[in-house]
Amino acid sequence: MPLLSPGDSFPALLLNQPGGETLTIPDAFAGNFGVVLFYRGSWCPYCNAQLGAFQRAGERLRQVGVQVAALSTDDEATTTDLVAKLGLTFPVGHSADAVAVSAATGAFVSPGRGNLESTGFVLDPFGDVVVSVYSSGAIGRLLPDDVVGLVRHVTAQRAGR
Repeated sequence: MPLLSPGDSFPALLLNQPGGETLTIPDAFAGNFGVVLFYRGSWCPYCNAQLGAFQRAGERLRQVGVQVAALSTDDEATTTDLVAKLGLTFPVGHSADAVAVSAATGAFVSPGRGNLESTGFVLDPFGDVVVSVYSSGAIGRLLPDDVVGLVRHVTAQRAGR
């Protein structure tokens, strides 16, 4: 299972959203920076905190051209409930095949539960990995303020400033 490193192309991942809509990452980010969050499940308090933080940071993320999407192995009903509970407005995928996602991205899979462990990627407007954050357990994850700072830095570097 290869880990994705800076400069690697992010593989095409299909997110099945509650209600039947689908979204393909990274295509859905269409020329914007993107954040892809794999979360352990609605039962994980650290995941709920991270998803809520990205929701609250939505305007700051939009100002620097960042779009967010999340994915877990939770079923559709559980995901629907979580989206409502946290008031999430970014796409959240459900029913991920943890083994397939792991094979494509290097994300760790919990040996006990079979869920994806917390993993985060920041993608550039071309769908390439800028940074990847892999966790093998509950803690260690992307934070919205770090993403905003990183995108500002990368954008300034590319503009030659």
